Amino acid sequence: MQEIIRKLDDKREQARLGGGQRRIEAQHARGKLSARERLELLLDEGSFEEWDMFKEHRCTDFGMAAESVPGDGVVTGYGTINGRLVFVFSQDFTVFGGSLSESHAEKICKVMDQAMKVGAPVIGLNDSGGARIQEGVASLGGYAEVFQRNVLASGVIPQISVIMGPCAGGAVYSPAMTDFIFMVRDSSYMFVTGPEVVKTVTHEEVSAEDLGGATTHTTKSGVADLAFDNDVDALAFTRRLFNYLPLSNRERAPVRPTSDPADRLDASLDTLVPANANQPYDMKELILKMVDDGDFFEIQPDYAKNIVVGFARMEGSTVGIVANQPLVLAGCLDIKSSIKAARFVRFCDAYSIPVITLVDVPGFMPGTSQEYGGIIKHGAKLLYAYAEATVPKVTLITRKAYGGAYDVMASKHLRGDVNFAWPTAEIAVMGPKGAVEIIFREEKNDPVKISEREAEYREKFANPFIAGKRGFIDDVIMPSETRKRICRSLAMLRDKQLENPWRKHGTMPL
Repeated sequence: MQEIIRKLDDKREQARLGGGQRRIEAQHARGKLSARERLELLLDEGSFEEWDMFKEHRCTDFGMAAESVPGDGVVTGYGTINGRLVFVFSQDFTVFGGSLSESHAEKICKVMDQAMKVGAPVIGLNDSGGARIQEGVASLGGYAEVFQRNVLASGVIPQISVIMGPCAGGAVYSPAMTDFIFMVRDSSYMFVTGPEVVKTVTHEEVSAEDLGGATTHTTKSGVADLAFDNDVDALAFTRRLFNYLPLSNRERAPVRPTSDPADRLDASLDTLVPANANQPYDMKELILKMVDDGDFFEIQPDYAKNIVVGFARMEGSTVGIVANQPLVLAGCLDIKSSIKAARFVRFCDAYSIPVITLVDVPGFMPGTSQEYGGIIKHGAKLLYAYAEATVPKVTLITRKAYGGAYDVMASKHLRGDVNFAWPTAEIAVMGPKGAVEIIFREEKNDPVKISEREAEYREKFANPFIAGKRGFIDDVIMPSETRKRICRSLAMLRDKQLENPWRKHGTMPL
């Protein structure tokens, strides 16, 4: 018996060392943690239960029969984050560069299958050189098995990807199908084809960082949601995000007790909107003053900044917030912001997270680049997302709500449950200047008359009362009481029930 125990201990020690101490030290030299160190930081202390520690690859080609490491380059299992169940896999770059073999893929698929059965999120820590070349099509098949599970789990259990090293070729499509992607600056990258292939095919010279680094994907492509300076920060924020999310689509998000009164007033909001309709203000100020304890977890803060999305809590319960940002492009909706917000709204709807929409939008962005880029279809994605959503939807118009953008931003016509407006709200087809120049085009050369017409139009439409008369606005509220009124609305909507007509799935304008 003692001999068996000794062999077990030796095997475990070999598995824990992965590719060996020298390679672990090389990871540290690059500013990266090992696969197991990452899991220790991500999960509650002592909660990790490892699976398949002794699994090895089955490849015998190209000398692989003589090279085998227990665990085969990925650490898998489950644990807890703040006491809540989560399944995890962490790729180990010290073992064959973290490359994915058939066995490696089987380990990932096993934890994903179990997560689906019990209803718990999956967090993947990616650090891999890609498919294991020696295994050929077997490794490609392994990727496809993972992809299939990503799709089946979508909208059923939350999936989070943290890119902590290379992630290239076909490997990028698994994170791309998950709900959130975090990256680490200067040590992680994602691209379908690397710099050398790009140079060969298109003759462009570009570094791996510029082609697919964290800054590129959080500011230009929108592929990733947040970028961090090191592994420790990335894992800490992953834990923080996890705290906002339900374990599955069968459960509600956790409620966190707060000492912030639901009926708290904030007089400073009464002067947030400037008297000059063309002057911007920071919508994030409203968000921070409205939510519990001023705590807001923004998603994609450096991409499509003209719209703000993220998670917060109201009376301890998770809410999703979508808000136009007047500081950037006057809060106009464009292609990038429409896609960003649509994806977020659909996530919230999938996991029964109420959506609060803060509106100050002068319309859709004009111009050939937008039209040629397909703003019609991309803008329709946001409209579709709001119209399809059955979760509680509370909308507040702070200032401008013009044209089709008024409709799109969770209007009463898209089954908004409670629609408020501040006294500063302007709900109209377009702004006063543009409107009168069209209606009274014969007078446009007379500045005095045009000015009078503009004042008349502003008097009639630059307020929320016309919409209020028709019931499109449920109430005009004082800015200072925003938190109180929204908290009351969400409490009323807590047990809302609404179902869409049965269908296999809709045909969203993709």
